[in-house]
Amino acid sequence: MTVVDTTGEQAPDAAGNPSGDGSGHAPGKTPRNAPASARAARRTWAGVAALRWAALRLLALVVLLAAWQAVVTAGLWPRVLVPSPGDVWQAFVRASTVHDGVRGISDHLLVEHLAVSLRRIAIGTGYAALVGIPLGLLIGVVKPLAVVLEPAVTFLRTLPPLAYLSLLVIWFGIDESPKIWLLLIAALPPIAAATAAAVRGVPADLVEAGRALGAGPAALLFSIRLPAALPEILTGVRIAVGIAYTSVVAAETINGVPGIGGLIRDAQRYNQTDVVIAGIIAIGLSGIVLDALFKGLERATVPWRGRA
Repeated sequence: MTVVDTTGEQAPDAAGNPSGDGSGHAPGKTPRNAPASARAARRTWAGVAALRWAALRLLALVVLLAAWQAVVTAGLWPRVLVPSPGDVWQAFVRASTVHDGVRGISDHLLVEHLAVSLRRIAIGTGYAALVGIPLGLLIGVVKPLAVVLEPAVTFLRTLPPLAYLSLLVIWFGIDESPKIWLLLIAALPPIAAATAAAVRGVPADLVEAGRALGAGPAALLFSIRLPAALPEILTGVRIAVGIAYTSVVAAETINGVPGIGGLIRDAQRYNQTDVVIAGIIAIGLSGIVLDALFKGLERATVPWRGRA
């Protein structure tokens, strides 16, 4: 028998169910299968949102190309200075194929120019990480070293790459060495600075807990400080890759063929604006891919980032 109290609410029946229907669910509660359906709904809405963002980006690209073509059609500037989107596409095709017995541009395909530049960036940034991460750890942990080394890191970080490129050419010649050294010097300061700031920002509670458990200085550094600082260190490496990419064109102004910077330099000498723009677009697209890869690496190596 179901009893109704004076407030009009249904009291539990003999089975202990608030609704008295024997289902075991209180009024207003979600059924057991609701979480799965809710997850499916969230996935559906996430897919719809992703399609909307993709459509918005596509629309922005179409508007940009239409405005570009309108400027060319209006003849505001000579065609040699502002080529049409079609001219740039033809430059892409020429740079990526063998045409009339000519292999790409400067006897290398566009993908080969890009691959050489990416290899230089990988080597320069890799050396910068090997030096910059330990350097940042020392700056962040050892105060006397921070007093001595931090101004030097800041000094290097403020220098534009072209400021010391000529000096590197004098020291190392015009082969690969000055290019790698330039990218190393350009990428090292952001890695060291990010590492030092990340180590200093490790919560004091973690360090004190490690000390309470008997961890020594080395164990505190490698078991507590370094893992806690890893997300910011990876962000510093990601920023360094971007800086190295912006510096590779300067590095390849000296004997840079094959290389995307050397390609752009040679095209500029012969007023091949369409090739220059094609090279710039190739740099930008590959930069987007690189950034996406680093974001994936961050999600894989530090999945706890951004979570409470």
